[in-house]
Amino acid sequence: MTTVGHMRNELLALFKRNPNVSYATSTIVKALKVEDGDNRVLAEALAQLIKDNLLHKDDAGLFAAGAGASDLVTGTFRGNDKGFGFVAIPDSTDPDFFIAPPNTHNALDGDTVEIHVLHAAKPGDTRGGDAEVVNITDHKYTQLVGEYAPLPDGEAIRTGYMGTVTSHEKKISKYTIYVKDMGLMPQMGDMVLTELTSYPDRNHPDSMEGVLKQDLGNKNDPGVDVMSIVYQNKIKSEFPTEVLEQANNIPDHVTEADRVGRRDITDEVVVTIDGDDSKDFDDAVGLTKLPNGHWRLGVHIADVSYYVVPGTPLDDEAYERGTSTYLTDRVIPMLPFRLSNGICSLNPDVDRLAMSCEMEIDDRGHVLNHEIFQSIIRSHGRLTYNNVNKALDGDADALGEHKDLLPMLQEMAKLHEVMYQMRHARGAIDFEENEAKIIVDADGHPTDIVLRERGLSEKMIESMMLAANETVAKHYYDDHVPFLYRVHETPDDDRIKEFIDFCATFGIHVQPGKNGAITPAMLQQVVTDVTGKPEEAMVNVKLLRSLKQARYSPDPLGHFGLAAPYYSHFTSPIRRYPDLVAHRMIREYDQKGETEMVKDKWREALPDIAVATSTAERRSIDAERAVDDLKKAEFMQDKIGEDFDAVVSSVLSFGMFIELPNTVEGLVHISTMDDDYYQFVEKQMALVGGRTHKMYRIGQSVRVHLENVDVEQRNIDFKLIDTEETPTADFDTSDLKTEAPVKKSFGGPRGGGNRNGGFRGNGNGGNDRRNGGRNDNRGGQNGNRAGNRDNNRGGRSGNRGGSSLDQLANKWGNQRGGNNNRGGNRNNQMRNKRK
Repeated sequence: MTTVGHMRNELLALFKRNPNVSYATSTIVKALKVEDGDNRVLAEALAQLIKDNLLHKDDAGLFAAGAGASDLVTGTFRGNDKGFGFVAIPDSTDPDFFIAPPNTHNALDGDTVEIHVLHAAKPGDTRGGDAEVVNITDHKYTQLVGEYAPLPDGEAIRTGYMGTVTSHEKKISKYTIYVKDMGLMPQMGDMVLTELTSYPDRNHPDSMEGVLKQDLGNKNDPGVDVMSIVYQNKIKSEFPTEVLEQANNIPDHVTEADRVGRRDITDEVVVTIDGDDSKDFDDAVGLTKLPNGHWRLGVHIADVSYYVVPGTPLDDEAYERGTSTYLTDRVIPMLPFRLSNGICSLNPDVDRLAMSCEMEIDDRGHVLNHEIFQSIIRSHGRLTYNNVNKALDGDADALGEHKDLLPMLQEMAKLHEVMYQMRHARGAIDFEENEAKIIVDADGHPTDIVLRERGLSEKMIESMMLAANETVAKHYYDDHVPFLYRVHETPDDDRIKEFIDFCATFGIHVQPGKNGAITPAMLQQVVTDVTGKPEEAMVNVKLLRSLKQARYSPDPLGHFGLAAPYYSHFTSPIRRYPDLVAHRMIREYDQKGETEMVKDKWREALPDIAVATSTAERRSIDAERAVDDLKKAEFMQDKIGEDFDAVVSSVLSFGMFIELPNTVEGLVHISTMDDDYYQFVEKQMALVGGRTHKMYRIGQSVRVHLENVDVEQRNIDFKLIDTEETPTADFDTSDLKTEAPVKKSFGGPRGGGNRNGGFRGNGNGGNDRRNGGRNDNRGGQNGNRAGNRDNNRGGRSGNRGGSSLDQLANKWGNQRGGNNNRGGNRNNQMRNKRK
């Protein structure tokens, strides 16, 4: 039976192919070949799409694309500190609506708004229409963290306010929040958590009111900078007393009652392989060679769901947190450490409860048979990536007392290679990217930034976790029962077309399949074709920007990047709530059976769980990214005036971002490129000088001078050092201007040509919004960089398992796919490591 999610996608594709055609229900049934049993699903999907303003009924009662002429459209407002903004419509692939300064209705960045369309987009135009905000239905900011300043005594008495709070976040830093005396007595420069009680309006467009809730300490005190970001992102750093009490009452060992109904496999050799500094171990693996030449792989995951029971304070807290958050100098866990580092951690030489997935895998990497069951295991060794990598490179002594495990580890390496080749053959898209570890001292100050290296053991564990995640997802799909999936949907047609056109400029031809379909294998072939070539970095970045963002869903929509029709998160329940839910469902289906009552229960619960956990994941990512940017800026602060080798990491209409070898990124603003008049050539993803034809592209090596560091805003500014090695454009530049046009003031919704920070590129600093690309919402001199690094930063090594592609898609991919993003921040995207 077709799911509502699948039917929505089919309908959207139908209207996408024929945007000017109206359909009767009977015509839709024929066009989509809807079976009789799916009529109810079709009706529900149509109703949802109308509610979401993606379809409407015309005067003849036929279904047509888009919102009706008289309907208001709901979307998410993306503000710019210059006063204008854009509104993105969930599930829509159309360009964002432009909102001129007089039409924002004083909405703040991230607010959910209703808009009235003033001018529709012209057919074929990459710019969206113009609209005005008529109503704010939900505020993103209900509280914020900012720097406190007391008012003079006389003004405080006259106004009734004790002081003001100013956020360090660029997009809302212009607003002054007036606060009243509610018992807290912060000092000048303290960072305070403020609950907002009023928002900007016509009479007070640049101010708000609030109530002080917590004094986090002076902004210069150790750790206050990080905790300010934590609180700003609504991440809870302390566990309530009742949660800690429940955790403390859980035994720290496996009891006889815990063993009932479980398979005891403590005699099987299983090990954990983690980082040197890991404290919680939620997966163990074991491998044996079968007489038929196949492998028997066991992936054993800590059974957290046995201890975290629904309806308890512990479960409520885990659900609210959704995930652990990994910051440079601390971990904010989803579960209390008594559980995550104790009874739920697969520590060596002690019995632990697990959820096991054992698979028989042939010499082509295919899972032939599998079994999922509740177990009791005992880890035979706590191994580290570094030592396993050394052992696999020939240094068996690196394993110490566990040298006897080397043959099993060598077989694991062979199995990984087989499974990797299998994934590659089916079309999984493979990317590798540098990831940095920021070293800090006892006060949280960064002392060094080093690159993390992914060796064979890291990739080996990833392959085994992927196998388990896929096997579990397919098992419950085949059982026709509700399950929580990790999905990465097929990219939107318009983004793929842009990518194909872009590839064609380099002589790379992508031939879509039947009906214009694009498969992961086609895109993987592009990645292979450009490997080692000058255009490799540009093509890879453009491809990643074309992908959607991974998320959680009750619908089995597949994982495009992995070329996997079914995928779940099963392997990290200590750190991710969706994995805990997967275990809970497995146990309930096992103990109560796959009855209609059980299925109905999960069918009702899963949509909300999917939305909540996807949102929590993004919230965690926002904090992780912001702390990384903060510490990188702090690390560079004493290096102002120095010169560096760098690589261009992103080219946009207002300049380019460059990346140092240690992954520190900064902006070279176009206004500082004063040796020529540079213009953005979008099809080439290049900045080109009108007179000299000098060209700057992604992946190009440059030499830069560090001009400025703003730690509070987390911004780093560089200036190019001109060299004779700068290449010139290898394409037609006859239409480029040789000098800047005369500046014009803002004269309406489209803006003028303010070269130095007006309304260009996607409304953020230049002549044409098209130049910036829909997702590059940067503006002014510094471009709101803290909110968006080419659709955001990558991941940390904390969240174990899964795929590097899954995490990269969340760094670069767009957030248009699925209902989970409604009202969310499409520029603040997920990152997720290993599981």
